[in-house]
Amino acid sequence: MKVPVSWLVVGVIAVCAAAAGLWTAQRLDRAPQLAGGTWLPRPRSVGSFVLTDQNGAAFTQTQLRGAPSLVFFGFTHCPDVCPTTLYKLAQARRAAAVPHLRVLFVTLDPARDTPPLLARYLRAFDPQFLGLTGSEQTIAALAAHFGVAFARVALPGGDYTIDHSAVVFLLDAAGNIVAVFTAPLDIATLTQDLRHTSELLRASS
Repeated sequence: MKVPVSWLVVGVIAVCAAAAGLWTAQRLDRAPQLAGGTWLPRPRSVGSFVLTDQNGAAFTQTQLRGAPSLVFFGFTHCPDVCPTTLYKLAQARRAAAVPHLRVLFVTLDPARDTPPLLARYLRAFDPQFLGLTGSEQTIAALAAHFGVAFARVALPGGDYTIDHSAVVFLLDAAGNIVAVFTAPLDIATLTQDLRHTSELLRASS
């Protein structure tokens, strides 16, 4: 007996749907429960970009691959949130001892945060931190892609500051965003979460 083509199509769709459901269920079962952050339902691409690191070398999205990263957007003239966050990231990175874990600081103030200034600033927290800068357009596009809101705020005397989201992003070894952490960070909790996800981060390379 011949099976109508339409039923064959329905059958194929059903099998594909079942496979997709199984994959989703397996991923959800595999997703770690974080004590201080949120593990995303699926990895998010960081998109394409070209920035400049603190040594004056080009840095693109391809260089995110091969090792997990913590990414934080801020600026060197930040009076409290940025230095506090960077201090906590330095402590948690050392305590967690996740192999090859990097911390990337993306400036939201490229007009003032030159590569040499970023190098001096980050050295005070951890010599292995990497600072990134670029054109205002590139920084704005990348921040929007990550979901980081920021705005320049004028100060008396002609100076300015920058209001911004204080979010830390965790990237796996494939260079995709897999988790987010919001302020205030707790060093012990972040350390625990990094250790808990260490195998998953490396398995994604």
